[in-house]
Parts: sequence; structure tokens; C-alpha cells
Amino acid sequence: MIKVLVVDDHALVRIGIRRLLEETEDIQVVAEAENGEDALLCVKKHQPDIMLLDLKMPGVDGWEVIRRLKHSVKSIKIIALSSLSMEPWPSKVLQLGAMGYLTKESSLDEMTTAIRRVYRGERYLSSKLAQRMAMKSLEPVAESPFTILSAREMQVMLMITSGLTVPEVSKRLYLSTKTINCYRYRMFAKLEVKNDVELTRLALQHSIIEGRDDSFCDS
Repeated sequence: MIKVLVVDDHALVRIGIRRLLEETEDIQVVAEAENGEDALLCVKKHQPDIMLLDLKMPGVDGWEVIRRLKHSVKSIKIIALSSLSMEPWPSKVLQLGAMGYLTKESSLDEMTTAIRRVYRGERYLSSKLAQRMAMKSLEPVAESPFTILSAREMQVMLMITSGLTVPEVSKRLYLSTKTINCYRYRMFAKLEVKNDVELTRLALQHSIIEGRDDSFCDS
């Protein structure tokens, strides 16, 4: 039996995933968590094989959960869940340590396939993402300027473009404001923007963010 932990800040999403997975014979949802802090506690208590992890959550987000577990609990395998399907999000998440990446539009069949493959030690990318990346290799497409950012810079970028202040980002990531500003100015230089407004405009232009939301992480 594959033991699964579902982590999402929306109760309806967690309930929906649990009910869908109850239809399978070899997969069991052993616990649910509504935020990153609870997810880390559930890992210790329930020792799941697979974590289905929402990336965008208040407080400790999915990116930070991946970073921490990569160094402390290497046995658990993580499949990221996200509404963001454009590159470089999937690549950055896999580089950070996740074994799979699913969009929230994925079907039950695809979710169970991803869980089983990742459990066997294989990487899994949502079929739509895999197809898009395959087409990209065949057709010359302008690469997103955000691909040059590190995963940590991407996380800080998302938090800032969602409207969080530097002190708020600092508190969420347990880093000094000086360190957060260092990431900001490094991003500004790499992306050739002058301030947070231009950063947000560029992210929207390349479909890196979706309107105005909350949260999102390596150096």
C-alpha cells in the first residue's frame, strides 16, 4: 500500500483528492495538512511514501517544504501540485528536489499514474507539460528570461509580486531583510528591471504569475 500525505490550504481540494484516491486499491491517504508547518509534522508522525504538495500556501509554502525535506527526510518522494504550468516553474521544482509535477487540472488516472511511478523512483511530469516541453524542443520558441533565476529567487519573486513586503517575505522564509533585498537586487540585475512594479509587469507578460495571489523557493 502506497501511503500518501495530501497538503493543500483549501479543504475542498484535500477532500476531493482523498475521495478520488479512495477508489484505488493500492493507494491510501494517511493524512492531510493545510499548510507547510503541519505538513512537516505529519511527515514525522505518519511517515508517508508520497506527498502531494500544493506549492502556493500561506506561511511555509510548498517550495520551503521541499527544501527542508530534501535535507532532513530523503525517503519521502514529493509530487508538486500547482495551477502554474508555464516554464520555468516545473523545471525549478524538479531541480529543487520534487520527483513529480502535476497541474491541478490533472485527472484521477494521471494522478494515480504519477503516484505509482514516483513511488517506483521515476520522475513524472504532467502530460500537458511534457507535451509542451517536447514541442519546445522541436520549435524555436523564445525562452523565458526567468529561467536564469534560481529556485530561491523565483520564490522571493513570487512573494514580492503577490504584494508582500520585504519584512513579510523575511518573516516567512526565516531570512534577514538584508538577505531578501540581496535576492531582490540580484533579480533586478538579471532581469534588467528597476523595481518591484517592473518585475511584476515582466512576470505577467511571460505568464509566470496569475494576477494577484499569495506565497511561493534555492540559491
